[in-house]
Amino acid sequence: MAMSKRDAGSTRHVLVIDDEPDIRELLELTLLRMGLEVTPVGTVKEALAQLSKGQFDLCLTDMRLPDGEGLQVVKHIQSQNLDIPIAVITAYGSTENAIQALKAGAFDYLSKPIALDQLRTLIKSALNLDQAAPQTSGRSGDASSRFLGNSQALQNVRDMIDKLARSNAPVYISGESGSGKERAARMIHEKSQRAAKPFIAVNCGAIPENLMESEFFGYKKGAFTGADQEREGFFQAAQGGTLFLDEVADLPLMMQVKLLRVIQEKKVRKLGSPAEEPIDVRIISATHQSLAQRVDDGRFRQDLYYRLNVIELRMPPLREMRDDVPIIAKAVLGRVAEQLGMPLPQLSNGAQVALMHYNFPGNVRELENILERALALSNGHTIEEGDLQLTPDSQSGDDDTFVAGSGDKYPLQDYLDRVEREAILEALEKTRFNRTAAAKTLGITFRSMRYRMERLGIN
Repeated sequence: MAMSKRDAGSTRHVLVIDDEPDIRELLELTLLRMGLEVTPVGTVKEALAQLSKGQFDLCLTDMRLPDGEGLQVVKHIQSQNLDIPIAVITAYGSTENAIQALKAGAFDYLSKPIALDQLRTLIKSALNLDQAAPQTSGRSGDASSRFLGNSQALQNVRDMIDKLARSNAPVYISGESGSGKERAARMIHEKSQRAAKPFIAVNCGAIPENLMESEFFGYKKGAFTGADQEREGFFQAAQGGTLFLDEVADLPLMMQVKLLRVIQEKKVRKLGSPAEEPIDVRIISATHQSLAQRVDDGRFRQDLYYRLNVIELRMPPLREMRDDVPIIAKAVLGRVAEQLGMPLPQLSNGAQVALMHYNFPGNVRELENILERALALSNGHTIEEGDLQLTPDSQSGDDDTFVAGSGDKYPLQDYLDRVEREAILEALEKTRFNRTAAAKTLGITFRSMRYRMERLGIN
């Protein structure tokens, strides 16, 4: 019989739904040995009846049942706002079913045949979520305050982060450069049951291709020349926590294959090791590029795309939150002034209006640069519109659009392209135009080198 909500010190109660008696028995024995109470049922109807009697602490359900699908149970729990993590059990290789369940609100999934070590890891993770809920809600307000502003676009982001924090599903964060993708990933982690475990951020575009496997999965001593001691990889370092893959679109295809297998199997193998080891890591990925377009271009695997993009969080550009600009600007000025040991300067009305009408191609990161420069040019008490060095964009013909007028760092993308072109040409000259050697000098892959040269028109 289902039990009502208990306090944190009482025994946890799990609802198990599976029509195969031997699977039910396996799950029940495993859970009982973990000190949990179990209610096993074999149909959707029985499951809904048990859920109506009280609140469980966890629900495990098979996807295929005699009178329906486990997905019905997932949707029922979501629609009734029941505070119960639910994990689904899918047939081996049924990727589509697992993704469908995660999108519907499932906490996580297991594949048949069930690996008991993965089952125990999932249960511990899910029940920790329930235990930590009261503490997390108190910490949530602090984390949410990192995104300053009251716009609807920003409120939508906060609401989505709250929802994502209660799941283990992979999250894909899209958005322009400087829009706060890593900050959002950290907030999801800090508000989740994984908050006490590591948050490991990895820039996929900054790792040389020949080092990727050892960096991600680690290696045993003697695995290759120079491996004089055993080393943990990113996955081991993030054990129990969150692995944030920034600029995931830059992963080479071979590494995409290996990453897909790790996500599916939830195991990694160190270089030089004969055995795999289970991992409990949540994947959050991000890129400023269109990952869907990369799939269409054949540069990103479609199967990996679907595994990473289970739930998408879109970070709005600053130009969609114009009313928030003064609030963000004041916070930035406060931080910069504190670093410089000076009183907080004020933004004049003219300066505020100018900032609110600027398009910010570099988003918050560009706002920070503009204000730091303006503070240096101002009288130290008030920042005027002229200190911002913003002028109407004569090319667009739109009086409401501003661009930075003086200095050679704006527009931002043009400046970044010039810097990138100069660095590539310098590396090519040093290596007598050996592209492979130049790529190694720059710390990028040959594939990335070729793509950048094509984009910048370097022959």
